[in-house]
Amino acid sequence: MAQHEIDPAALPYALDKLPRKPDVGAEGFFALDLRAGRVTKVEDFPEARNPSWKVTVDFGPLVGELRTSAKITNYSRAELQGRMVVGAINLGTRRIAGFKSEFLILGALDPDGTVRLLQLEEEVRPGSPIA
Repeated sequence: MAQHEIDPAALPYALDKLPRKPDVGAEGFFALDLRAGRVTKVEDFPEARNPSWKVTVDFGPLVGELRTSAKITNYSRAELQGRMVVGAINLGTRRIAGFKSEFLILGALDPDGTVRLLQLEEEVRPGSPIA
């Protein structure tokens, strides 16, 4: 199975197919820089192999804006614009169809691989750490 795959027929993320992953210890979790951010821009990404958006997120005054490619086209541009999201911002960059993806937006996976974004209270400020 690919790292993240939307496949309505195979249901790669069905709960009865997902064994528990090995322990990584607290240091593995605390090494991740998880932050709250506000979506500031959503662009089409026709060059991507799978339907995706180019998303720009403001992670507050110290981090600033970062961009990512995300397979979250189950959300419209209007639903994403201004939304608070959770991002893993220290995973390094990755080139996707010539686009520099700088972080990973977090969400829960439906059995077919559709991403359901994590929700934050509106009062959460961009740049707030996630614990």
